[in-house]
Amino acid sequence: MTQYRKNPDVIATLTPEQFRVTQENGTERPGTGAYLGNKEPGIYVDIVSGEPLFASADKYESGCGWPSFTKPIEPAHVNELRDTTHGMIRTEVRSAHGDSHLGHVFPDGPTDRGGLRYCINSASLRFVHRDDMEDEGYGAYLDQVEDVA
Repeated sequence: MTQYRKNPDVIATLTPEQFRVTQENGTERPGTGAYLGNKEPGIYVDIVSGEPLFASADKYESGCGWPSFTKPIEPAHVNELRDTTHGMIRTEVRSAHGDSHLGHVFPDGPTDRGGLRYCINSASLRFVHRDDMEDEGYGAYLDQVEDVA
């Protein structure tokens, strides 16, 4: 079984934006994330630890300005914490093993798909295309990936 962890060597290679988002609880500007319009089949993993987080089959266009997902690919890899910063009460989403700040989850997602909207910063993610998943050790998740229209 793969062991995921916060990797200092990877942290040292992050761009300033990726570091600010994942390590300093930052948020990228809406509409600017690399994966916002990505419609390719595959999975999204934590840029720091590599742990699988979200599948393309669960991604949808919410109009919020960040990639949105209805659920995590592996619920045990996502921690949800109370966030009272900025005068709001929200639920922060962090990777379980890498402890990277990912974004927030809101109860306004598609009702027919569970009603949640995981609003995630592209800067905290790395996309693994379906064609590369087996080679990169994510073959067990191929059944959760489909073509996205």
